Amino acid sequence: MTAQLPAPPAPTPPSTVAAAPTGPVDEPPVVIGDDTSGRSRAASRWRRARWPLTVLGIVALFVLFLAVVRTPTSADPYAPDNPEPNGAMAVAEVLKDQGVQITHVTSVADAVAAAGKDSTLLITPNPSFFADDQISALNRTGADLVVLQPDYSMVAGVSQDLLDITYGEQPEPTQPQCADPAAQAAGAVTLTPGLYDASGGSDKVRPVLCWPDDTGAYAYARLDFPDRSVTVVNDPAVVRNGSVVDEGNAALALWMLGQNEDLVWLVPNPMDISTGGDTPTPAERGQVNALMPPGSAPVALVVVLAAVLLAFWRVRRMGPLVVEDLPVLVRSAEATRGRARLYRAARARGHAAAGLRAASADRVATRLGLARSSDANTVVDAVVAATNRPSQQVADLLYGPPPADDAALAELVRRLDTLESEVHRP
Repeated sequence: MTAQLPAPPAPTPPSTVAAAPTGPVDEPPVVIGDDTSGRSRAASRWRRARWPLTVLGIVALFVLFLAVVRTPTSADPYAPDNPEPNGAMAVAEVLKDQGVQITHVTSVADAVAAAGKDSTLLITPNPSFFADDQISALNRTGADLVVLQPDYSMVAGVSQDLLDITYGEQPEPTQPQCADPAAQAAGAVTLTPGLYDASGGSDKVRPVLCWPDDTGAYAYARLDFPDRSVTVVNDPAVVRNGSVVDEGNAALALWMLGQNEDLVWLVPNPMDISTGGDTPTPAERGQVNALMPPGSAPVALVVVLAAVLLAFWRVRRMGPLVVEDLPVLVRSAEATRGRARLYRAARARGHAAAGLRAASADRVATRLGLARSSDANTVVDAVVAATNRPSQQVADLLYGPPPADDAALAELVRRLDTLESEVHRP
């Protein structure tokens, strides 16, 4: 009995459906009319714009960092928010801790609007000067005035001609020698004197003067009028950060500025022309920043700096000169005539004469066997020996002054040619 093997399975017919691709199929790029695709044009634009965008991004991050991290302060001298040695932030912070409300202003109009009865108006030194109508406006506020280092007009205006000012001697530590409470609290200080008593016997208000020098000038004066007080200090060192801790300056500053709960701190803008009579316009104030939002000045400065850096980056820079063969052969005569035309167009007779003289001197020196390092005297002596010409005549020809006009230049050329013809090799 024969075993019968099972038949092999029938082969599976191949599928007529192709297998789907496993990954995405890239579509052919869309070609634009200039033989570029959208992707290539975008990449090209990005390559051109990435450096300017990077610079602008860095600048923006820098500005944002300054805005977030840096405490807003001022750089104006005697400003209550200036921490530098010439500022007055130390006194202002102590006054705030004592409950004094400080209003920082930079124009007369703002000072007049903020100051009034039962307030103190501090007037710091003006880089320029106050006009008479501005002084009158400050006087009309009715506030107690404290004036630091005033000029003649300010002293006469705030004191109603009861004080005068001039230059005093070099200051040294001096006792106040007066009964004023603020001066007594300060004690011996070093302040520059310069104030004088200009009142007469008939005046009802007499100034209290403190810290005199040997000439009778005083550093401090106080006048108590019926409606207000006026304090004048000839030396602003009493409020500066760099000197407020010296001797009794801090005590004097706190006494003067802390007599009322409201303190208007005027740091004059040199361009301010306002008086406070009406609501000032930006044109009346004379300030460009009055038209700008707060904080725009540093932002504008950073933008200008970024523009300058961008200009330096994009400017066409010329590298060193590269020596290369001319594409065509230029004859020496043509090059000489071209340079001569340039000299003539520029009226550079001195340069032309110097070139002609140098060439003649070089040829003559070579003909006479002189070294290239020979000085002018050696060349002149050798030419004199070869031509028997006067020494001064040879020196004028080879090393004389430049010709005055074209005729003199042509005459110089003729004389140099004659001189060369007379020189023979020894």
